[in-house]
Amino acid sequence: MPTFRVAGKMFATLPEEETSIAVRCPKEERDELVLAEPEKFWIADHEAQFAWVRVRLVAVEDEAELRDILADSWRQAAPPRLLDAYPELGLPTAE
Repeated sequence: MPTFRVAGKMFATLPEEETSIAVRCPKEERDELVLAEPEKFWIADHEAQFAWVRVRLVAVEDEAELRDILADSWRQAAPPRLLDAYPELGLPTAE
């Protein structure tokens, strides 16, 4: 199973069935995602206690949405020095 890492921390995996990806997602946010878009987001049984969510690739609207999902997961795993080095992928600002 391919894994994608930043500074040694995994931020995405491509499970064997290759129809979904697993990405980091805070538990409170992932529950909302699954409720709002169950055709796109789901939680694998073995990942229920961890802050990960699965994304069905066929349900992703376009390349930009997939890029945003992966960038959000990357931000959660990246150390501050990398967040500072790549401000275009940095933390969202409060409005």
